[in-house]
Amino acid sequence: MRVRAVGGLWRWRGNPLRRGTDLAEAWVALTALLLILSVAPLIGVLAGGAAQNALQRSVREQHESRHRVTATVLRALERSPLTVDPEGASSGEELRSRVLAAWTGPDGSRHESPVLVGIDRPDGGDRFAMWTDARGREVARPLDAETATTHAVLAGTGTAVAVAALVEAARRAVVWRLVRRRYARLEQEWERAGPDWGRTGAGS
Repeated sequence: MRVRAVGGLWRWRGNPLRRGTDLAEAWVALTALLLILSVAPLIGVLAGGAAQNALQRSVREQHESRHRVTATVLRALERSPLTVDPEGASSGEELRSRVLAAWTGPDGSRHESPVLVGIDRPDGGDRFAMWTDARGREVARPLDAETATTHAVLAGTGTAVAVAALVEAARRAVVWRLVRRRYARLEQEWERAGPDWGRTGAGS
């Protein structure tokens, strides 16, 4: 786009065949290029920074409100197929088995409930780590800082790409209108010249 935009402006510079729409189209292309190279990355950085702040704040809040405790397997539950737990994907514990477990909450309360564990063949007495709230109720693993940063980078990149796509779509829409206007003027000129077309000495 950059080569076409700059080349278009140079080609129509001082050209006696230049039409207003030709120069406008070249300027639109150059403006779109500058917006894509400068504004889109800037908005992406701002969006990524805002997402990073919000996600890191969420990380701190989750780590303050969620507690890691040790639970004990009482018995394995029905021999259902292993399920995939998306919460454990980042730590490699993708396969989960369902067991009846007991644990003590941070407030000292005792709990016993079916849970998913990252153990292939769990037996009674097996111990594993899990996350609970302040009252000992099971909660998902808190978000870690590295994952939050990755999400923020993806958010910023996606925003920059979306802005660039929006600018390109706007450029195409403007060029489409310029081309339609150009063809409309050509049709008008053709209609005016049509009656005299081919006549000897027409226009003289």
